Amino acid sequence: MSKQTVGEPPDSARRSLERGMQFHGAGNWERAEQHYLEVLLDDYRSADVLPLLAIVVANRGHIDRAIYYWDTLLSMEPHHLNALAAKGGLLYRTGRLTEALSCFEIAAGLAPDDPLIRNNLAVALADIGRKDEAIIEFGHVLRLQPDNVNAYHQLRRLSSAIVPFWHIAMMNDTRRNDCFERAIRRALAIRGSSAQILDIGTGSGLLSMMAAREGATNIVTCETVPTIARVAREIVADNGYGEQIKVIGRSSTTLSVGEDIPTKADILISEILSSDLLAEDVLSTFEDARRRLIAEDAIVIPKAATAIGCLVASETLAAYSHVKMASGFDVSRFNSLAPLRLPVHGTMTEWTRLSNDFEIASLNLTSAAHEPELQVVSIPVIASGTAVGVVQWMHVDLIDEVVFTNHPDGYHDGGWLQVLHVLPRPMPVEAGSVVDLLLGHDRSTLIVLPAGSAASSQPPSARDA
Repeated sequence: MSKQTVGEPPDSARRSLERGMQFHGAGNWERAEQHYLEVLLDDYRSADVLPLLAIVVANRGHIDRAIYYWDTLLSMEPHHLNALAAKGGLLYRTGRLTEALSCFEIAAGLAPDDPLIRNNLAVALADIGRKDEAIIEFGHVLRLQPDNVNAYHQLRRLSSAIVPFWHIAMMNDTRRNDCFERAIRRALAIRGSSAQILDIGTGSGLLSMMAAREGATNIVTCETVPTIARVAREIVADNGYGEQIKVIGRSSTTLSVGEDIPTKADILISEILSSDLLAEDVLSTFEDARRRLIAEDAIVIPKAATAIGCLVASETLAAYSHVKMASGFDVSRFNSLAPLRLPVHGTMTEWTRLSNDFEIASLNLTSAAHEPELQVVSIPVIASGTAVGVVQWMHVDLIDEVVFTNHPDGYHDGGWLQVLHVLPRPMPVEAGSVVDLLLGHDRSTLIVLPAGSAASSQPPSARDA
């Protein structure tokens, strides 16, 4: 029997590797594992055997052991692409998303043009909550594989989750757009085309482009949602205003004069008012801008906004906002969990007015500070019926004589919808009587409640349920 040459692997190791691969091919994971382990004990072709061993061990359901073998390989070859991708996949399967993401990030750095690795990275980013980064990664996948339907679907799904649905309706609202453009044109006539403009809430870049089209040359606009900011930059460039408009993908509260904006703004433009006036942290944003970002005599568009409403009766709105019997069961306790306010649109515009218009809250958006306001207002009832809530709209003073209103008598399904402020329960009222309502705001939301209703509108206790 001949002696084995020094440095040559033992015949047993070669035979074990062959047998292991045979069992591997036949799907006999247990026997394949046994033979692969024998090969490792002989320290034969470890870098080739470890991936095989990790795969069969994972197929047997021993995920942690499989990860151990991938780690062993990575200790030998830290930039082993398949090891990083496979380990990341196993970590992802077991819910260890942060560790999986780290593997995919390293792998993507090593193979930036590998669509599978970029896709895995995008999925992990989405699942860990970093949706904007996931959108960017799915975009990379589509550049590498334009026909990748899954990547396209995921990109659209994530974008729609990040970007509020009302943006399209706002852009298509010609009446609203025309009011803003008239106000911007008037402001530029007063301050001149070289005035420093700050536009808070870029959206599509529409208001900034209106200013640029009127000749403004110094425009800074900011957008909190990075995905929207990226698209806005592209839209601005598409329309030829890239030199006039600087788009910043951050909140206005993070901007600095001298860094993000050259000087304090002469004109502040913003369309962050919501249908119920205050939902987008309007007051804090305007106060911060007044304090840090705009000149003392800056023109503010809009300069004021008022929420106006009226009591209404409507079977349609009652079914939209309240419940009593469902399939023969009394489920009226669920009303304690019902929304405070609901958008009014489409067939929901059919309602009966029970009062004249009344003011809910009025805001001077040029003020340095705003305190919460709440008062009891007696509302005369002009028609008998069952009040389900208060339909509310806005009167927005943009500048001088330029005013926008979405009064329901002549405006439906525009960018700013009317809003139904839901009463805790439907309330019968008689013509000639008076209803006392608590009206005002807490800085972040409008408040519309029957006076003295705080206790009666509380959710049921566990004892009562």
